[in-house]
Amino acid sequence: MLSGQTDNQKDGLPKATQKTARADGGNRLRLLSYNIQAGAAASRFRHYVTHSWKHVLPHSASLQNLDSIAAIVRDYDIVGLQEVDAGSLRSYFINQVEYLAKCAGFPYWYHQTNRNLGKLAQYSNGLLSRIMPTEVIDYRLPGVIPGRGAIFVRYGQQKEASLLLLLVHLALSRRARLKQLAFLIDLVNEYPHVVLMGDFNCQPQSREIQTLLANTTLRAPMDELLTFPSWRPLRNIDHILITPSLKLSEARVLNCTYSDHLPITLDIEVPPAIALNRMERHEALGQLVGEGQITGAP
Repeated sequence: MLSGQTDNQKDGLPKATQKTARADGGNRLRLLSYNIQAGAAASRFRHYVTHSWKHVLPHSASLQNLDSIAAIVRDYDIVGLQEVDAGSLRSYFINQVEYLAKCAGFPYWYHQTNRNLGKLAQYSNGLLSRIMPTEVIDYRLPGVIPGRGAIFVRYGQQKEASLLLLLVHLALSRRARLKQLAFLIDLVNEYPHVVLMGDFNCQPQSREIQTLLANTTLRAPMDELLTFPSWRPLRNIDHILITPSLKLSEARVLNCTYSDHLPITLDIEVPPAIALNRMERHEALGQLVGEGQITGAP
């Protein structure tokens, strides 16, 4: 478990560049979750075989795909990414989270590498944020096969007046997912205002999701938000779940095929007691780097 905490002085960010979003009507946030398949952009089932080389070797279209993804995510406040590469041969040794943050103008970014295959691949989860986090923690999720993780991101100061985001990519097996969700249930129940988002690899009617809903106050996901496969979406395995204290404004799936998944978005309002330190696109002075540390950049 790794954590990083910051305030204005530790972060090196001048207070003048920060805006506190706090109003009687609450704070409106635009959230997006996207499994980007490391820019491989499979568009047919046969591509899992015929394009399998893209998971270990670089290909020219991957950077174009990342540029297209950056154009999509730049309109959002907080973005959770799955299947990003943190810098290996297949990504031209580019940290794709950092690349997207710079292209889309996000002042804060963070990556969590869960499977480190050296120069061949750096399988990671990623966070892009326009809001300054108070705390970031890496969690390794339980499972027979290691390599799944959750990023714990907290916004706000006091526990009762903070927003918790958990960014996840769950396992392929049901048994492992049940163990992972049992771990996440304990985290969710510690906070009143929670967003749980990511690639769950299971649908709303599954035993795993039903167990999660039965043991937390999280709202059920919407059945009609189909995200997989991107070229003919038949399953909704990507979710953004929220607690009742967060007001849902709009939920959508975006029709863009730069991955085998489609991105899912949620617009919410958080209680006015939660103060969010927001930075504008042109004020991108800070970033999350390394293992859970928040630093400023000139």
